[in-house]
Amino acid sequence: MARYTGPKTKIARKFGEAIFGDDKNFEKRNYPPGQHGVGKRRGKKSEYAIQLMEKQKAKYTYGILERQFRNLFKKASASQGVTGEILLQLCESRLDNVVYRLGVANSRRAARQLVSHRHITVNGDIVNIPSFRLKAGDVVAVREKSKSLEAIENALAANSNVYEWLTWNADQKSGTFVKAPERLQIPENIKEQLIVELYSK
Repeated sequence: MARYTGPKTKIARKFGEAIFGDDKNFEKRNYPPGQHGVGKRRGKKSEYAIQLMEKQKAKYTYGILERQFRNLFKKASASQGVTGEILLQLCESRLDNVVYRLGVANSRRAARQLVSHRHITVNGDIVNIPSFRLKAGDVVAVREKSKSLEAIENALAANSNVYEWLTWNADQKSGTFVKAPERLQIPENIKEQLIVELYSK
């Protein structure tokens, strides 16, 4: 399966929440997509369907493909601690996600593009792999030549989010990945235990 590049609102409507951030179109039509989205009575979903839906929501939220997501789950399962929480920590530790959280891009899709186009450095070296996993203490910065890019300037100007597990130096346009966030510090509405149950079958 290739990465989804279609309308974000359609996916948000599928899950019944704006998983990609503020979405005016979703607010106008916050019911399932399709011809019968408004009035159709939906049957009770099976346990498997609910678990699968939660996994799909997590994949779309972080922009991760099935094989990558499964590998992250295997890594989380092999680690000490709560598997579901570690899974989300691994997702949050991805370079594209941290670029988005720092406010350098206004969406994860835009952050992935910035990384792929070599606008981002980690500890002074250009890294163009969106899935690059950051470790505590890593410094993520906008490349010197890219600091005046309009898209980055606009994203930073519009950003008001602050996360305890990240620090940001506005003058240097660089941030530090202090540590992997705890579950309470991750704002995403994902029921990770359902994903664990799905993969554990």
